[in-house]
Amino acid sequence: MDRERATSLRRAIELLLALSGEEALRSGGLGVKQLTDLLGDEKSRVSRTLQTLHEYALVERDAGTRAYHLGWRLFTLASRAGQTRLLAAAPAKVAQLVRELGESAHLSVRSGRQVVTLVSQPSPRALTATSWVGREIPVHCTSSGRALLLDHDLAELEALFGGEALPPAGPRAPKTVDELYERILEARATGYATVIEESEPGLVAAAAPVRDHRGLIAAALNVSAPGFRFESRLPEAGELLRQTTDQLSELVGWRTERSESPGVPTALI
Repeated sequence: MDRERATSLRRAIELLLALSGEEALRSGGLGVKQLTDLLGDEKSRVSRTLQTLHEYALVERDAGTRAYHLGWRLFTLASRAGQTRLLAAAPAKVAQLVRELGESAHLSVRSGRQVVTLVSQPSPRALTATSWVGREIPVHCTSSGRALLLDHDLAELEALFGGEALPPAGPRAPKTVDELYERILEARATGYATVIEESEPGLVAAAAPVRDHRGLIAAALNVSAPGFRFESRLPEAGELLRQTTDQLSELVGWRTERSESPGVPTALI
C-alpha cells in the first residue's frame, strides 16, 4: 500500500510538472492522451490522478478543449510560500540597505489607498528609534506607494481613488490622478520611484517593487531620509533598491532579466 501511494504521489507530481512545462504553456494545456504519452503511464491511471488533482483545484480542465492546466489552488499555495520566504528574507535585505546607504529602510505592502509597513530599520543617524511597523501612510505621495502602483494604468488609478481629489499631503505631492499617473510612468521607465517632499516637507525617498511568482507586485522596499543629505543620492539609492528587490523577487519565484528597458521581468514558470 505504501508503495502504491508513493507511486501515485510521484505520478501526481510528474503531471503537475508536465502542466508547468513549455508545451503546456504554449498550447494552453494538455489533454489526457498527451499527458499519458509524456509520462509513459497507463491512460486510466493518469486520468484517475487528474481527477483527484481536479477535486482539489490543483488542476483545471478547459470546458471547450478538454485540456488540463494548472489550477488556482496551486497558485495560492505558491503565493503563500512566496510570502513566507519574502518575510523571512526581507529583514536581512532591509538591514543591508541601512548599512550601505546609512538611512532608514522599510518593506511595505499596499492596503487599498494606504501603505502598511511590515519590516523597518531606522537609520543609525536617527535621534529616536521610532518604529514604522504597522503604520499606515497614503499610497499617492510616498515612494513605496508609487512602487506598489507601478503596474497600474490610468483607469485602475481612477477606480482606486473613485474619481475623488487626492488627499492633501506634502508641498510637492500630486494633486490629481492624472498627475499621479505621470509620475508613475516616470518611475516605470527607471524601475524605481523617487519622491521629494511629497509626504512631508524636507523628506525624500526612493523605492522599488518586489514581484511574486506571477510577476505581480507584492511589496516594496524603500529608503527615506532628510533631503539635505540624501536628495543627491536618490538615483544611487534607486539602482541599489532595484537590484535588491530583484533578489527578493527571485526568492519568491520570479526572475528579472534586465534588457535595454529596465524592469522587464521574466517568469520562472
